[in-house]
Amino acid sequence: MPSFDRFSDDASSKESPAEDQTRFISLNQPQSEKHCNNEVHTGKYTIITFLPKFLFEQFRRYANIFFLFIALLQQIPDVSPTGRWTTLLPLLFILFVSAVKEIIEDFKRHQADDEVNKRKVLVLREGEWHKVRWIEIEVGDILCVKGGEFFPADMVLLSSSAPQAMCYIETAQLDGETNLKIRQGLGQTAHLDTQGQLTELDGQLECEPPNRRLYEFTGNIKLMQDSASALPLRPEQILLRGAVLRNTQWVHGIVIYTGHESKLLLNSKSAPLKRSTVDRHTNTQILFLFFILVALSLISSIASEIWNGRHFHTDWYLGFSDKAPNPFFYNFLTFIILYNNLIPISLPVTLELVKFGQALFINADIDMYDETSNTPAAARTSNLNDELGQVKYVFSDKTGTLTENVMLFKKASIGGVIYGANEHYDVYEEHLLMENLEKHSTAPHIRMFLTMLAVCHTVVPEKDEESGEIKYQASSPDEGALVDAAAKFNFKFVERTPSYVELDLSGKKEKYEILNVLDFTSDRKRMSVIVRTSNGSILLLCKGADSVIYERLAASQEYAEDTVQHLESFAAEGLRTLCYAFREISEADYEEWASTYYKASTALQNREKKLEEAAELVEMNFTLTGASAIEDKLQDGVPETIDTLLKADIKLWVLTGDKQETAINVGYSCKLLSPDMPLLLLNEDNMADLVENLQRQITEFGDDIREENYVGLVIDGKTLQFALDPAVKQDFLSLARSCKSVICCRTTPLQKAEIVELVKHHVKVVTLAIGDGANDVGMIQAADVGIGISGNEGLQAANSSDYSIAQFRFLHKLILVHGVWSYNRLSKVILYSFYKNICLYIMEFWFAVMNGWSGQILFNNWAIAFYNVVFTALPPFAIGLFDRNISVESMQRFPQLYKESQNSEYFNSKVFWKWTSNAVFHSLIIFLFVVGALCGDIAYGNGESGDYLFVGNMAYTCVVVVVTLKAGLEMDAWNWPVHISLWCGVFFWLIFFLLYSVALPIASFTAEMYYQFQAVMGCGIFWALLFVVTVASLFRDVAWKGLRRTLWKSLAEEVQEAEINHMDPTEIVKKSVKKRFNETSRLLGRLFRRRGSRPARDGDSTRHGYAFSQEEHGVMTQAELIRAYDTAKHPEGARVVAEEEHKHTA
Repeated sequence: MPSFDRFSDDASSKESPAEDQTRFISLNQPQSEKHCNNEVHTGKYTIITFLPKFLFEQFRRYANIFFLFIALLQQIPDVSPTGRWTTLLPLLFILFVSAVKEIIEDFKRHQADDEVNKRKVLVLREGEWHKVRWIEIEVGDILCVKGGEFFPADMVLLSSSAPQAMCYIETAQLDGETNLKIRQGLGQTAHLDTQGQLTELDGQLECEPPNRRLYEFTGNIKLMQDSASALPLRPEQILLRGAVLRNTQWVHGIVIYTGHESKLLLNSKSAPLKRSTVDRHTNTQILFLFFILVALSLISSIASEIWNGRHFHTDWYLGFSDKAPNPFFYNFLTFIILYNNLIPISLPVTLELVKFGQALFINADIDMYDETSNTPAAARTSNLNDELGQVKYVFSDKTGTLTENVMLFKKASIGGVIYGANEHYDVYEEHLLMENLEKHSTAPHIRMFLTMLAVCHTVVPEKDEESGEIKYQASSPDEGALVDAAAKFNFKFVERTPSYVELDLSGKKEKYEILNVLDFTSDRKRMSVIVRTSNGSILLLCKGADSVIYERLAASQEYAEDTVQHLESFAAEGLRTLCYAFREISEADYEEWASTYYKASTALQNREKKLEEAAELVEMNFTLTGASAIEDKLQDGVPETIDTLLKADIKLWVLTGDKQETAINVGYSCKLLSPDMPLLLLNEDNMADLVENLQRQITEFGDDIREENYVGLVIDGKTLQFALDPAVKQDFLSLARSCKSVICCRTTPLQKAEIVELVKHHVKVVTLAIGDGANDVGMIQAADVGIGISGNEGLQAANSSDYSIAQFRFLHKLILVHGVWSYNRLSKVILYSFYKNICLYIMEFWFAVMNGWSGQILFNNWAIAFYNVVFTALPPFAIGLFDRNISVESMQRFPQLYKESQNSEYFNSKVFWKWTSNAVFHSLIIFLFVVGALCGDIAYGNGESGDYLFVGNMAYTCVVVVVTLKAGLEMDAWNWPVHISLWCGVFFWLIFFLLYSVALPIASFTAEMYYQFQAVMGCGIFWALLFVVTVASLFRDVAWKGLRRTLWKSLAEEVQEAEINHMDPTEIVKKSVKKRFNETSRLLGRLFRRRGSRPARDGDSTRHGYAFSQEEHGVMTQAELIRAYDTAKHPEGARVVAEEEHKHTA
C-alpha cells in the first residue's frame, strides 16, 4: 500500500536499543524473556519522577532560583536585615501550592490512562477464554478481538470470521485515512477458529525487535503441527494497536509487542514540559530586574564604603571603634537581601492559582459542552491558558476533527436532471427520483444509474440472521454510501458470491454475473465491473472522475454539458463527485478482450502496466449515465469556525493522512478553499523537481513572498518528505507562508510534528495543533498548544493534549474568548505584581541614601513578609479571574478583536518597562512626600516626633492605598469580587497594624511596633499625606488614561465603550478593518491578474469535486476480495465463536 511505504523513510531516527536482536515468542508456552507490560501512561509524572521533574520545572523559573538563593543567604549570621525566614517560608508555601496543582492536573491524566488500561478483551489462558484487562496482556497471549473494538497491542493475525482469514481494519487513528484496509492471516492458520484448535497450537514465532516503522514488519512462524519450514510473516498479517476492527465479527491473533514497545507508542513522545510565551518573557524580565538589583546592591555597597570611610573617624557615636563596619562583600549580600523583593516572590503562586481558576472556568463553560457525547471541555493543563490568546497558526487534522468520517449521499445528476436540489428536503424525501423512474423520459437512465450504484462496487452484504437486516461491509466509505443510497431507492444489493451479485428490486430478484473487476487506482481514477445480465448481454459499468470518464465517452452525448454544469455546482458546495458511464460489449469482442486481459494478468514483467493497458482497450465509447454527489459530513459549525479563525488573522493548515482529492474537497466544503482560489499542487517525485518548482513559484510571487496571498497550497506526503529536507525547508516554508491556506495530504505522524516544529522554530509564532487520533499525538505535543478532540472512540489524542474539546467548533470560544481573557488577565496580573513590589521595595534604596547606606530597613520584617501574601494578594486574583474588557458576545462576533492579544500588545518589553518606570515614579512620590512632610515640620503639636518605623508605617500605608487604587484603575469590570479584593487588602493591613501595635504584653517580638498604630493614626500630617500622596501619585495615570482613550483608542476600547453605551459595535469594527481590507483587495487584484488563469495540475477533477476513498495495492486485489465472499453460505467460524461466546456468558 502506498500509505504504508510513507513511513519507512522516517523510521530510522528512533529505534529500539535492541535493534540487532530477534524476538522469540513461544506459542501457548511461558516466555523465556520478560517483555514490556501493556500499561500505557501519558502523565507527566510518576511517584518516583515527580519530585525531580517538578523541581526542575519550578526552578526553570529564574524567580524561584533567585528566591532560593536569597533564602540561603538569609541563613548566614549578621547578613540579613529582614530575618532568616521571611523568604524561605513563602518560597516553601509557593512550591507546596504549585505541587498540589500539578498533582491534581496529572492525576486527571492518570485517570484517563486508567480508563484505557482497564478496558477488557478475551484472552486464551489455560485452555479457556477469559476477559482480561488490557494492562494484563502479555507478549505471546492469544486474543479474540470483536468487531468495533480497538486492538489492545500489536498482534499477528491468525484467523477471522471472514473467508481466508481476512479482516477489515480502520487506521484513521494511525494515519488519518478514511478507507478501510484489509489484513489477511496465513493460509496455514486460517482454520484456527475454535478454542480447542487455538489451545493445541504449538510452535515459535520470531520477529524483529520493537521499532517505529509502523507499516514494515519481518518475522517467521514455525508451527509444530506443520512439518514444513518456517512461514514468513509480512505487514499484511500485522494488526497494530490503535487500529479498529471493522466489518468483521472477530479475529484471533498472537500478541507480539505490548505497551510502550508497540509501534504506535514508539512513534509517540513523552509528555513535554511546555511553557507559555508570557512565562518565557516574564523570565527574561526577571533576569533584567536581577541585573538591576545587583547594580543597585553594588552602588549601595560602594556608597556604603565611601560613607563609612568619611565618617569612620569623625562620627564617634557610630561605634566603629568597638565594632568595625562590615566588609564590602557582607554589605553587598546585605543589600541583595534588602532589595530582593523588587522581584515579587508571590508571583509564581499567584499565576499558578489564577491559571488554575481560569482552567476551572474552561471546564465549566456550558457553551463548550457537547450533549451528544456528554463531553465537556477539559483543561488538562492550566499553564498555557494565556497562550490560547496569542495563536497565529492552527494545524488541524481532517478525519474526526473537521469531518465525522460519515459519507452521505446528497445529490445526483441523471439525464440532465438534478435530484436533491430542494433545500427543504433531502434527496430521499424529495421523491422526485422515484416519480421520474416510473414515467419520465429519462427513466432508462435512472434505472441504469441505480443499477450501477448497486452493482459497480466491492461492498459485501452481511445479513443479520435474527432481524433479517442487511449491513454493508465497505472498505470505502464512499461505496458504502452509494450502495446504501441505491437500497433506499429500492435497488437493494442483497447477495454476493464469487461469481455473481444479486439485487432486490422491490421484491423482484435480479442477478448479475461478475466477469471482471478492473481495480481502482489513483492513476486510473476509475473502477469498472464487467457483468453479464440475466438476458445474456454483457455490460461494462464504470465510475470515476469526470476528467477520465469524459475522455472515454462516445460522441454526441445528450446530457454531457448539463452534467458538467451540475458537477461544478456540486463542487462549489464541497461535495465529492463521481461520474457514471456504461457500454454494451458483444460476446465476440468480450472474448477477444478477455484473452488479452488474461495474458496481462499472468505476465511476469510489468504486470500492472499491462493490466492498465488492457483496461484501456475496453474502457471506451461510454454512454454517460449521470453523476453522484456525496457529502463528507463535516462536524457542526466547522465552516463558520474556520471563517472566524481566518478573520482573526489565524493561519489554518490542514495536515491529513488522507488522499489529495479527498482533502481538497473537504477544504472546499469547510470553506478553507474557495472556488475562485488558485491552487498550487506540489506532487513531485524527486528532490530536483521540487527545488525547481519551489524556485519558480517563489520567483512568481516576487515581492509578495512571505506575505499572505489569495492562493491555496496542496502538497502530498511524498513531496513533503523532500520539502522537509534541511536544504529545502526554508524555501518550502517561504512558499507556504505566502499562501492563504495550506493542505498537506498523506502525511505521516512524524511529518505532522515536523511541520509544526518547522513553523514554530522558524516563524517564531505561537502554534496550536488539534486532532483526534493517535496519529495526531506527535503534532499535538510539538505545538505550543495541543488540543485533543474527545468524545470519539479514540482517547489517545485527548490524553496527550493540553486541552480537550468534543467538537472543532468549540475552538472558536476557547481561543477567542478564554484565550484572550486569559492572556489579558495574566498580563495585568504580572505587570501589577511587579508594579506593587517595586513601588514599595525600591523605597529601601531611597531610604539607604538617607541612612548612610547602612542596610537599615524602613519597614517592619513581618510587614514586608505579609505585603505580598496578605495585604496586596487579592487584587491580582480579582484581575486574573474576574476582569474582562469585552463581553463574550462581542468577542465571538468580532474575531478582529483577537489581533491585540495575538500581537502581544498587552504584555511586551515596552509595556513592562512602562509599568516599572511608573512604579519607581509612584515610589519616589510617596517617599519624598512622607519624608519631606516630616522633615519640614514636627509630627505632633507637643513637639514629639516618631522614629524610622513611624516614617515607614506612614509610607507603607500610603503604598497599600495607592497600589490598591491602581489595581482598581486598571480593571475593566467592577463586580462584588473586585470590590472585596480591593478593600479587604487595606482593611487587613489596618487590622494587622492595630493588633501588632498592641500585642507587646503577649508577644515580645512586637516590641518595635508598640503603639505605632496609635501614633500614625493620631497624626494629622498622615491624613493630609494620605490624600495628597494618593492624588499626586495617580493623577498622571488618570490623566494619561483619559487622554489616550480620547485620542488613541484601541479597537477593543472602542467596542467596550459602545457596549457601555448600549450601542451595536458592528460599524466600529467595520470602520477599523476597512483600511486593511482595501489594501488586501488591491493585492488580490494584482495577484489575480498575475495568477488567476493558472489552473491546478489536476484542474478538471479538482474543480468538479472528484474524490474517492479506496485501498490500493492491498493484500488482495479488489477482484480477489469480492470473489472470496459467498454470503449465500453461513460462515462456520462465526457460528463457532457465537456458540463459544454464549457458553462464556452462561
